[in-house]
Amino acid sequence: MIFVPLPFVVALLLVLLAIRLARTQEDGRHHRLFLALIAAYASQSVLIGLHWGYDIRAVLPFQVVLASLIAPLAFLAFRSLASAGPENGTHPTWLWAHLLLPPLVVAGLVRFLPSPVGPVVVALFLGYGAALFWLARRGPDALISSRLDGALRSYRALIFTAAALVGSALVDVVISFDLDWSGGRHTPLIIALFNMVTLLALGTAAAAADADASPPSPPAPEARATELATECPALPAPEQPDEADEASLRAADLAILARLDALMAERRLYTDVDLDLGRLARRLALPARRLSEAINRVHSMSVSHYVNGLRVAEAQRLLGETDLPVTRVMLEAGFLTKSNFNREFRRLAGMSPSEWRATRRLGSADQPL
Repeated sequence: MIFVPLPFVVALLLVLLAIRLARTQEDGRHHRLFLALIAAYASQSVLIGLHWGYDIRAVLPFQVVLASLIAPLAFLAFRSLASAGPENGTHPTWLWAHLLLPPLVVAGLVRFLPSPVGPVVVALFLGYGAALFWLARRGPDALISSRLDGALRSYRALIFTAAALVGSALVDVVISFDLDWSGGRHTPLIIALFNMVTLLALGTAAAAADADASPPSPPAPEARATELATECPALPAPEQPDEADEASLRAADLAILARLDALMAERRLYTDVDLDLGRLARRLALPARRLSEAINRVHSMSVSHYVNGLRVAEAQRLLGETDLPVTRVMLEAGFLTKSNFNREFRRLAGMSPSEWRATRRLGSADQPL
């Protein structure tokens, strides 16, 4: 019977995941970065299978170099969701510095000075893991290019990836101790268990984050400036918190929220399944962070919760006033996935959409004529 190491199965699943993601035909740098990240996970899984399944030690240098690419690639992929614009705010020079410098340094060390390779790779994983945790400090609103319908899922994928990078560095430390204490007796089992589970989960998380990213929109042309001015009359630039008292800051926040509520009521932007924080902020001619902070302070919630609240209200209206199927109601209200729709609806209404419709109709039937 042919022996097929489990890492090869994981690699196959990741390849199928990448193919499925590629067939979305979505453009944008974040999409290419997430595809490259999943491909790197799959390649690493193949190398692990060759190394520990067939004892082919010649692949070890490639495995180490690829590991030094995965960490910055994961950071850049999620960092692209934290910027707006067709290129997601990532300057090509800065991007290629992250993608080329760590692998080149590690490859040079592997070739000429192998002894510090392990600590360097551990430092890379710890550093980029910490950078992802720092990116996540502002919550889901930090991912301004992620669809508001799936911002929470993208945020969880970000947290998981950061934890996995840090965890991988800690596993490398455990392996080094195992090599010193037992001659590496437990190392194959540690690597197999950690990598099989982690690589597949990381690939799934990357695919989920990319699926929830909104397609890039071109920057507004000059002709769009008039439309923006008409939709959103300019407000005086709000003063910085250290220059304004609390009352004036709240007044500025309330003015922003009044414009936002008016825009939502008039344009019904919440029904756009591709709506993200960046697009919403551009409609209001505001920085994304300024809009996020205003919603956080006034409503004590994230932007995604604010928008999804409007979507749930619209879904309730459609469920109560029409006979549209629940799936159609979901799309009409601005939700893209059934899982997000059911979660948000249950969070706000305390029951599923189908239960809410049945309860509403039962109540109407019980009312006297």
